[in-house]
Amino acid sequence: MTSVVMTDDGFRLAVQASGRADGPVLLLLPGQANSHTWWTGLRERFEDRFHVVTFDYRGTGDSRGPVADWTTAGFAADAAAVLTAVGGGPAAVYGTSMGGRVAQFLAARHPGLVGRLVLACTSPGGRHARERGSEVRRGLADPDGAARLRTLRALFYTDAWTGHSHLFGDPGMTAEESRAHLRASNRHDAWAELPLIQAPTLVLHGADDRMVPAANAPLLAERIPGARLYLHEGGRHGFFDEFADEIVPVIDEFLGGEEP
Repeated sequence: MTSVVMTDDGFRLAVQASGRADGPVLLLLPGQANSHTWWTGLRERFEDRFHVVTFDYRGTGDSRGPVADWTTAGFAADAAAVLTAVGGGPAAVYGTSMGGRVAQFLAARHPGLVGRLVLACTSPGGRHARERGSEVRRGLADPDGAARLRTLRALFYTDAWTGHSHLFGDPGMTAEESRAHLRASNRHDAWAELPLIQAPTLVLHGADDRMVPAANAPLLAERIPGARLYLHEGGRHGFFDEFADEIVPVIDEFLGGEEP
């Protein structure tokens, strides 16, 4: 089911809902420059027990409008508007990559909307974050599109992976929209607000992630009160997709279990 949520500044956000209409809400937040299609093949794993909600960030999918100085905090405000529209909280929130950055601000600034929080392959941003290496940055900036795609493939998945990925960006985005997303993610800094997070939190990361180095995971886990940490050996940036058979049960146990 799809719908539209209007933000306070008049931006139309495309919202998608699936799964159990009477189930607890699970909000899924995708990575940078990606729409809800990031979750294709993954949202289905939660639909038998959750009311699964996604939305297209500004500049992706069917959420199109004027490009502005977007921020992860602003995207978090959009996420809060979506949660309020679908019935409010407390909801379970699962954010990956830039979606994890958005989820940090959502949980810190809207504690009543977030009951449990899962942060995967993400970082606190700012001067405390562990940044990707120069070789990775060069590969991601390669003007050759095919070479850039090969870099993404190697950063997200192991050599053993043979599937089809939905994680490599929204092809419908304009260059201006893509740059606005990159700026939002690069400028993220939630360090001062992480201790304000009240929701029980699970921090997940692939141990071999070079896109967002795994050293960021313990930083988040130590900064967020009572957070749990789970590192998946051999996992890269897309570990939650490649190893979903192992990761989804970890998330299920956390979402249905006792507080850390």
